[in-house]
Amino acid sequence: MSRRKVAVIGGGAAGMMAAIFAARHGDAVTVFEKNAKIGRKLYITGKGRCNLTNNCDSKTVIENTPTNGRFLYSALNRFSPADTMRFFEENGLPLKTERGHRVFPVSDKAADVVDTLLHTAKREGVQITFQRVDELLIKDGTVIGLKTGTKELPFDKVIVACGGCSYPLTGSTGDGYRFARQAGHTVTTLKPSLVPLETEEIIPAEMVQLLLKNVALTVIDTHQGGKKLYTDFGELQFMRYGVAGAVMLSASAHMKEMSPERYRLLIDLKPALSEEKLEARLLREINARHRETVSSLLRSLLPAAMLMLFLSKAGLSPDKNCSEITRTERRQLLMLLKAFPLTVKGFRPIEEAIVTSGGVSVREIDPKTMASKLVKGLYFAGEVIDVDAYTGGFNLQCAFATGVLAGEA
Repeated sequence: MSRRKVAVIGGGAAGMMAAIFAARHGDAVTVFEKNAKIGRKLYITGKGRCNLTNNCDSKTVIENTPTNGRFLYSALNRFSPADTMRFFEENGLPLKTERGHRVFPVSDKAADVVDTLLHTAKREGVQITFQRVDELLIKDGTVIGLKTGTKELPFDKVIVACGGCSYPLTGSTGDGYRFARQAGHTVTTLKPSLVPLETEEIIPAEMVQLLLKNVALTVIDTHQGGKKLYTDFGELQFMRYGVAGAVMLSASAHMKEMSPERYRLLIDLKPALSEEKLEARLLREINARHRETVSSLLRSLLPAAMLMLFLSKAGLSPDKNCSEITRTERRQLLMLLKAFPLTVKGFRPIEEAIVTSGGVSVREIDPKTMASKLVKGLYFAGEVIDVDAYTGGFNLQCAFATGVLAGEA
């Protein structure tokens, strides 16, 4: 009996895992990658360190996958975070677990994750060709191959795993959606997820690129009576358009229905101090600096770059003397330090998002095999599917798990 010929479109996380596990089942596998090397997007994940999964159970992954998480039940049952960790360590990549159960290579190098996938694939006999796929070849409801340029190449099975449309410079330019539509699949509305946020407030030039490493964030939904939508702790960066940083990317995934001024960000600039302790410190600073200006006072509490925007929010003159600060004004300073407000105007463009929300409808994919319900021999894996998760390694876990399921099927 001849070996089945399997084509995998996309040499990213899902595609490489699909190729490896298809090859392990005896298939002749070819990966088609349009970039000059595989895993381009993996290189930039986790700030170049690659947060490749989360050291948790499968139920927690599903809970952290707000878009169609339950669709992943079979995939995660087959290939859990523990399986992902075991796969990489058995193939020579030591791992470590950090805050929030995030898993990274001990080397802190995303390149080592890519190399592990590449070397494992080659060891399993996977062929990798660096060329662009232009379209699928479909006949009588069955995929029979694909077309690259003027060449028509026959294949028994095709796995589409070429990502979403975020970070197009890495090759995620939405090709998978085009292939899905060609096969008659529904592609749901595409939106950015895990993306920086634009604010109504103009960020002063001196604040641009200012990085705050330890702040607490609360997101308020004004359309739900000021309901707390999300809270988190971590890193925030001011940009010319608004805010970025890990804590903001996580927050953006919770803002499903964006509209101007709907969401307010409250930033606790002093999360290590309770309101009472911070008030006591503020009083001490005011008394110690009673002959100095408000600007001098705030420089002892804030990065200098934040002063002008902070004073604008407080409605105070930078030259006001500390001895003239009223009780009401002191209270206002306290509130701003514990809940510095920004109003969200919208998401940054989808090209700047880490993950694409939306994709091939899960109603048209068999969750037990990742097979198309519309075209025989066609499979989907990874970000191209309408599934997206929060930060913390969950999205890559989803990619690996769906890739394994598609490859084995």
